[in-house]
Amino acid sequence: MKKLILSCSICLTFSSTFAQIGDEMTPKEIRYKDSITALNQKNATTAVSQEAYNNGIKSFQGKDFTAAIRFFGESIKADPNFTAAMYNKGVAENEAGLFKDASVTLLALITKDPSYSKAYFQRGRAYQGTNEYALSEKDYEKSIQIDPKNPKAYYNYGTLKFVQKDYLTAIKFFTKTIELDPANPLAYNDRGSSYRMLNDYVKAIADYELALKKNPNLAFVLNNIGTTKRKTKDYVGAIAAFSRAISVDAKFYMAFNNRGAALMDQGKFDEAKKDFDAAIAIKSNYAPAYSNLSGVSFKKKDYKAALIAADKAIAIDGKYAEAYVNRGMANEMLREMETACADWKKASELGSETGKSFYSANCGQ
Repeated sequence: MKKLILSCSICLTFSSTFAQIGDEMTPKEIRYKDSITALNQKNATTAVSQEAYNNGIKSFQGKDFTAAIRFFGESIKADPNFTAAMYNKGVAENEAGLFKDASVTLLALITKDPSYSKAYFQRGRAYQGTNEYALSEKDYEKSIQIDPKNPKAYYNYGTLKFVQKDYLTAIKFFTKTIELDPANPLAYNDRGSSYRMLNDYVKAIADYELALKKNPNLAFVLNNIGTTKRKTKDYVGAIAAFSRAISVDAKFYMAFNNRGAALMDQGKFDEAKKDFDAAIAIKSNYAPAYSNLSGVSFKKKDYKAALIAADKAIAIDGKYAEAYVNRGMANEMLREMETACADWKKASELGSETGKSFYSANCGQ
């Protein structure tokens, strides 16, 4: 993100002794007076624009993006050619999640200055925010073309490729980010996640560890290590990583949920339940924790509790396939086979292979 710089200007007011009312002024005196009046008006306008701009900077630094947008707008209104105010207004709109507004603001800036590389970068962010990926790619490419040494453009381009599941290209852009900004832990983390999505768990963990060397207090990186180690069935290593994540951030509900899942993999159902309960205590509308609570209750043969937990998960997220799988299993054990089949069918429709398998095996075609 652009570092916002506080600026100021001095409004100079010129005065001169002119003929008094009733006296005649020479043409030279009239021209001089008109030029001084115009200069004073310009300086006054600049002062108004600058004051609003400075207020916008202060609001932005205080993360009051709504106020920042308003002040930058006032600055632009007073001085339509103040490109710094236009750029910062676009940045503030992006930070506020007003991506459509940001793209309009930044278009106006690019129209005035087609060589403003960071304006393309920020508009790329705006298009990415509205899922207009093709437009976002074009803007990141343009930003890189103008300023090939800006690591942020490569990083954001990498994130764009990641969400489109083009993991190999994402790795390329994250690698370029690291070349330009080797201290950036996010680039290592996200490259690690790209490797993880390609099932290259060794490289994934190596990158996560590099991210931690840059910043050892990133709980989400520790959570990613745990998730990756769980995929390799290194449950002890996974639990250790999740525990470290929780020690860094005691409110990290996902780490509690994931540690509970690893504990359940080890058959430690009582400990797992405590972690799922902890995740729910932190975030009461977290569907995965309720679904996992359903699963562990099923393992403990408390089928009614499993049904209740699965119901809660589905009430929170009606498209959470695993919750339907778990509710179907609970209904099966409660001898509600027709309802179980309906749950497994729904899970299958939502993309669950487990739901598809259960429906096929127990409910016919």
